[in-house]
Amino acid sequence: MKDITELRAEIDAVDSQIIELFRQRMEISEGVAEYKQSVGKAIYDPERERQKLVKIGKEAGPELRTGAIMLFSTLFELSSAHQLKKMNKHTDLTDRVAYAVENGPKRFPEYPSVACQGVAGAYSQIACTKLFRVPDISYFPSFEDVFNAIENGLCEYGVLPVENSTAGIVNKIYDLLVQHNCYIVRSVRLKVDHCLLTKPGTRLEDIREIFSHEQAINQCAGFLKSLPGVKVTVKPNTAMAAKMVARSERNDVAALSSQACAQLYGLECLKTSVQDKGNNYTRFICISKDLEIFPGADRTSIMCVVPHRPGALVKVLSRFSALGLNLQKLESRPLPDSDFNFMMFMDFDAPMYSEELIQVLAELEGMCEKFQYLGSYHEVV
Repeated sequence: MKDITELRAEIDAVDSQIIELFRQRMEISEGVAEYKQSVGKAIYDPERERQKLVKIGKEAGPELRTGAIMLFSTLFELSSAHQLKKMNKHTDLTDRVAYAVENGPKRFPEYPSVACQGVAGAYSQIACTKLFRVPDISYFPSFEDVFNAIENGLCEYGVLPVENSTAGIVNKIYDLLVQHNCYIVRSVRLKVDHCLLTKPGTRLEDIREIFSHEQAINQCAGFLKSLPGVKVTVKPNTAMAAKMVARSERNDVAALSSQACAQLYGLECLKTSVQDKGNNYTRFICISKDLEIFPGADRTSIMCVVPHRPGALVKVLSRFSALGLNLQKLESRPLPDSDFNFMMFMDFDAPMYSEELIQVLAELEGMCEKFQYLGSYHEVV
């Protein structure tokens, strides 16, 4: 029996051969890329790939078939990425992104007009003041009204909640991002502490109804369960809930809202930090009508619909691995007017000047049935 040193030496020798063969294969793929470019043929040839994988599976035999197919699938992805890089392939989208990087504003604005949903004291307003130095804030009744205000030029930017560390994503925002022609230009994470606000003099045992936003109610589920018999009513916004309590003639109502709203609307903070988890954060995005990429942008968001066939999503995800890009988030939403088809929302890390950013956008745009670039930006923490 060979000892471990001999066996490792043999593996090292085989690995060296694999590396040399890999180098040769990439050189040949460059010739393939030149040919495809000369005749206007697409890089990705699904039928050719399928035939190759069938042949490889048969040659590997039953015991090694699965591993061989996985190995060569990765190799095909690397080869495609190498060919695209050699072809220096660009699309209208990648040209617009490159132009925005090179010619866009070099400093994030400090005094813009900004649209927020709700009323003064809303968490969106708090996030807004964290993003901008002195924003001129206008308030709108709904999330869709904020998008409309941006598209119609009423405000330069909009600030909207997109996900919470406890309650998850805000589905409506994702749907609106697809429906409207807006881009994410920055994001911010905000520590959220929900307080139980009442009129001065109201005791905990007096409360019969609590108002708040659906997300805040979900984040405070444990606390609400400790109040049997108390009705919970969903309102469009936590700040609006506090304002309604302040204006109500009733003394048995309360709101789950921010400490700032207590001061703003003359309410008493009966209990602080009633959310289930102490590390309760909400992520807000800042949107713009124009494609703007500011210095320091290192995250990109996209939406895609992959072909409805086995392995299609894996192929899309493998592009990030092949290009060394870190996929931060993957969310799915039902595709409107379709049966069990989904659109995928992805956030990934990619510095604004990286070649990999342009390459992955060019590749995914060609691989997906639908593809939408949502913006490249920096997240403030």
